[in-house]
Amino acid sequence: MTESVVNELSDSNKPNELNEIPELNIEIGPNWFASVMGTAIIANAAIGLPKVGNQLNSFGFSIWLLSALLLIAMLLLVTLQTISKPHIIKRQFNDSVMAQFFGAPPMALMAVAGGTLLFGNALFSQEAVLTITWVLWSVGTVSGIITSVIIPYRLFTHHEVRGDAAFGGWLMPVVPPMVSAAIGAMLLPYIQDNVLQQTMLYGCYAMFGMSLMGAFIITTLIWGRLAHSGTSGGARVPTLWIILGPLGQSITAAGALGTVALTVVEQPIAGSLHSMAILYGVPVWGFAFFWSMLATCLTVRALRRKMPFALTWWAFTFPVGTCVTGTTQLALHTGLPAFEWAAVLLFSVLLCAWVVAAIGTIRGVKGGNLIKNPTNSPVIISRKGK
Repeated sequence: MTESVVNELSDSNKPNELNEIPELNIEIGPNWFASVMGTAIIANAAIGLPKVGNQLNSFGFSIWLLSALLLIAMLLLVTLQTISKPHIIKRQFNDSVMAQFFGAPPMALMAVAGGTLLFGNALFSQEAVLTITWVLWSVGTVSGIITSVIIPYRLFTHHEVRGDAAFGGWLMPVVPPMVSAAIGAMLLPYIQDNVLQQTMLYGCYAMFGMSLMGAFIITTLIWGRLAHSGTSGGARVPTLWIILGPLGQSITAAGALGTVALTVVEQPIAGSLHSMAILYGVPVWGFAFFWSMLATCLTVRALRRKMPFALTWWAFTFPVGTCVTGTTQLALHTGLPAFEWAAVLLFSVLLCAWVVAAIGTIRGVKGGNLIKNPTNSPVIISRKGK
């Protein structure tokens, strides 16, 4: 939540109490970890990219290193802020909008964990790489599962929300288990005991389902809000792209788990799980493409109405990045040039989106707008014709 949300409210013909500019406070929220996610996914997507992935190793390493440094910086800033001003994190947790973004830190940890496994050997020994990756994945997985339960529970029992309150941010708490499943597939070959391998494989599929079902429910709520109440027309519009996150990440997880299943479980289960990568992945990829067209139309419409920059613009990065990795998995499993070139094209879009989000963030930090947050989130009204 930033000053842009206040601008969004001032444009609406609503009661005076909604148009009052709230008190601002300089702080860092969990939504800042979206920048880490959006950066790390570029590195993770680059190394496996069809056609050109082999030429992007150095580029991917540099981006992974940047994401790791960003993660360390964010963790230090949030830790210092929590120690010196503990009331801030408590207020953020009790805020119906900001609380949804507590799903971002676990995903940031796991996104960097994946990059560590792919690029860490350039800096550390194999043992150190595995240790760092397991720690980041474990902390991210545990905190992600906790977040996926607590935040929706609080939404159900504590937060007072309007009938048109559903937005892409509601997906943030439920997506971490899907990221755990995808990164967990990368770690499976490093487990020596076959029973532990199988346990983790099925555990990853369980987290896959945990996230997928929740994401489907929330997506229908967002669709219902758009159909009945329309869009807010402002800084909340980019969060519509978050829907691509669980879609792309689930395709990635299905592909990665299906591949490793061939060496972990016996036939015919192994073959069925391997086939799931295509049987599940292609239809969902089709819906992701469909949703991207809708989201593009709504985003262009909002931009024409002078949509302000906000940290929500990072929603253009990580979700698109998961579609890159998901498309890459489909290219590997089908061998079709169509998916190979689609992955390359999506990666180009991802790079452009990252540049736009990064430049906007740097400008926002310099101007002070992005670190000045309302002490109470303004009510955002959705309406058609905006």
